Amino acid sequence: MIDISQIENATIAAIPYEWAFIDQLFTDEIRKKLSKEYPMDHYKSVNGYEGEKTYVYECRNLIAMGAKTASFPAELTKSWLDLALDLNSPEYRAAMSKLCKRDLSSVAIEVNLFHYSPGTWMGPHVDLKDKIVTHVLYFNDTWDDAQGGCISILNSSDPKDVFTRVSPITGNSVLLVRSNHSWHAVEPVKKGTKESRRSMTVTFYHPGSISTMWPPDDIPQLHPVSSEPANKGNNFIKKIITRFSSK
Repeated sequence: MIDISQIENATIAAIPYEWAFIDQLFTDEIRKKLSKEYPMDHYKSVNGYEGEKTYVYECRNLIAMGAKTASFPAELTKSWLDLALDLNSPEYRAAMSKLCKRDLSSVAIEVNLFHYSPGTWMGPHVDLKDKIVTHVLYFNDTWDDAQGGCISILNSSDPKDVFTRVSPITGNSVLLVRSNHSWHAVEPVKKGTKESRRSMTVTFYHPGSISTMWPPDDIPQLHPVSSEPANKGNNFIKKIITRFSSK
């Protein structure tokens, strides 16, 4: 499913921190299938404020932390099951290790899918120290960047201090090497946007880490993806939008 050579031939940038843009990960046929068949089941709604980060989105697990098989496989098409196998393959790990110059051959990974519907976002943040590297892939067949939803590679914690932006088009991806200054954000998806912003994160963890997205004591209510999850908890949303806009 994944064109591993695109990862092997990519280059890590040093400014504003270690990161890479990797595109053309799929053939045109595979790209169209993955976009059309993007999973819509078993999501939980997530919103909150944690220190430096605000967030509102919906999340589905594709591969549980350290697992060798896909989560909720009966709901996945063959293309998505094959993609999950690719992400757990030695070839993918080897390519990622070569690119970021870190041994990822045996560390645990976790893979999650995200829907950002109109009014949702993730504010500026650096990843948790448990994370070594995160590979973010996108699955929108088409996208107008004027709708928001791009990932911002930031020079600082200021959402306006943008180094560059990447559109969430299927085949595009971003590799983020975690550091204390690896600031990034998901721009708010504008109200009135007809399609959700769709992405996937493949996170490589330090040994001994536990999932923060799906902690052991978390028993969420799972549901099909909502058309407008941001409508839930409107008072909270208004407060966070004010915080985000004022920075």
